[in-house]
Amino acid sequence: MKNVLISGASVAGPALAHWLRRHGFAPTVVERAPAPRPGGQAIDLRGAARTVIERMGLLDAVRAAHTGVRGMANVDESGRRVVEFPAEALGDSGGIIAELEILRGDLVELLVGAAQDGVEYLFGDSITSLTEHADGVEVTFAEAGTRTFDLVVGADGLHSNVRALAFGPEREFVTDLGYQLAIFGLDAPPSLGDWQLMLNLPAANGVGGRMASLYPTPRGARGYLYFVAPTGFCGQKQAVAAAFEGAGWEVPHLLRGMWAADDFFTDRAAKVHVDGWSRGRVVLLGDAAFGGSVGMGTSMALVGAYVLAGELAAAGGDHRVAFAAYEAKLGDYVRANQRPMPGGTRAFLPSSALGIRLRNGVTRAMLAGPWRKLLTGDMQSKSESVELADYGVVVQGFGRGA
Repeated sequence: MKNVLISGASVAGPALAHWLRRHGFAPTVVERAPAPRPGGQAIDLRGAARTVIERMGLLDAVRAAHTGVRGMANVDESGRRVVEFPAEALGDSGGIIAELEILRGDLVELLVGAAQDGVEYLFGDSITSLTEHADGVEVTFAEAGTRTFDLVVGADGLHSNVRALAFGPEREFVTDLGYQLAIFGLDAPPSLGDWQLMLNLPAANGVGGRMASLYPTPRGARGYLYFVAPTGFCGQKQAVAAAFEGAGWEVPHLLRGMWAADDFFTDRAAKVHVDGWSRGRVVLLGDAAFGGSVGMGTSMALVGAYVLAGELAAAGGDHRVAFAAYEAKLGDYVRANQRPMPGGTRAFLPSSALGIRLRNGVTRAMLAGPWRKLLTGDMQSKSESVELADYGVVVQGFGRGA
């Protein structure tokens, strides 16, 4: 039985721990946070990721935790809807909002719950050094001392600590996409209903194109604020509020909610590219290896966890064979899903009122025609563009059909 250390307990880490345990490995998950992180944005489960969730036995639970959102609409500052994207408009996995959405915190709770028996968790800890030897990796933790593992997996996100320790500094792998995002929970205004509403605003207040959004949830709403700003921009609450000062619609409500929020998160939008997802006995998974897609990050993490664990099992634990097969089987799928949406950041965050009107007009025209799938770069097909093998399982009690 091989001992595998997984850094990160968001989506990819617990999913990998589940599959590794089913294949007879002994996983340990280390997470900097003191417990599984609640909250977070609404996330889509698309294409092959739904098959993975079904094989985990979690599809019914995921559907029960669905946010209930019926679609997305662009509004103007008076609140009038100018473009509507029903969830089913581009296929169950092809729309900006997928037919199956769940809050990140709810999905993490399900995944951690599915990865308990035989899985060790080290919450409130982090890795400080990695030293590879012929028969394992010596890992030093901030709190838990030093231990040796057969393999180490970096499933710790865009700003991966494992990637920095084993592959090199972040600047070598992460490309800034030019805009800031902020996400937080707040009360839902009466006008929200069961659609995500989005308001684009032109450049002002010293930043470029902006977008404010409200997303309904069973427990209130999630607020999203995006704006074009230079690399190095300080995006904490004061700066975010300044970027949206004077805006209409529900923006004042969003800003009040942001100031009160205890789950405020902000970061730069970025894309990750790593030539070779493994270095010796260390391998990357999820956003640490291929972050930066639009609407496919969670799905790729789930698919990646399934394939990585399966290939380790198929190779009898030989990491050199397994890591090569993992990357070969997922490479085309990842590259396809990392391609930007048509128009990229300029279409998402137009910098002028004219640009916003033109974008909305083109979107309405495309939705009305047979070429509508091009709006998202045919995300439906890309989400299904990987073949999932049946790797089987070896742990007694899990059954077959992994």
